[in-house]
Amino acid sequence: MRYIVIIFILFLMQDIYTLFEFSRDADISSWTVVNDGVMGGLSKGQFSINEEGHGLFRGSVSLENNGGFSLVQYRLTALDTKKYNSLVVRLKGDGKNYQVRLKTNASDYFNYAVNIKTNGNWETITIPFEKMIPQFRGRLLNMPSFPGEQIEEVAFLIGNKKAEEFKLEIDKIVLK
Repeated sequence: MRYIVIIFILFLMQDIYTLFEFSRDADISSWTVVNDGVMGGLSKGQFSINEEGHGLFRGSVSLENNGGFSLVQYRLTALDTKKYNSLVVRLKGDGKNYQVRLKTNASDYFNYAVNIKTNGNWETITIPFEKMIPQFRGRLLNMPSFPGEQIEEVAFLIGNKKAEEFKLEIDKIVLK
């Protein structure tokens, strides 16, 4: 019994920082959608709060006019992340692949990304920073993985090289 109490105390002592927790009255004005229309594409994504109080990223990806992606991003004031080593997201996808992205500086031309496959159920996905690979427009860069020092942007992208409808619900994003 004593060991269970010690483990529980150690669990509570872990540093956890909530980047964003959705609710019916959450302010999502810092979340923006970027569709492939910036390059001539016709994909349409939108972001809102659903009836249950979750962030809802939904829409359709079109391959017309060299399109093929939709992204929702959350910009925040530079956040020191040195004492954390993972991004943890509670979400419910539609069984499709998504990309989770971080930017150290919002003005960087590149991001750090990891691909996730959703399973249609609520799940908590833990992404170690060292698994986040630098890339630019889907091309890997010859740079180290996410350094874990600072975050100014978190994003979710769908771009599976196929025309498809999508729906991704997000409950909470934390650093651990």
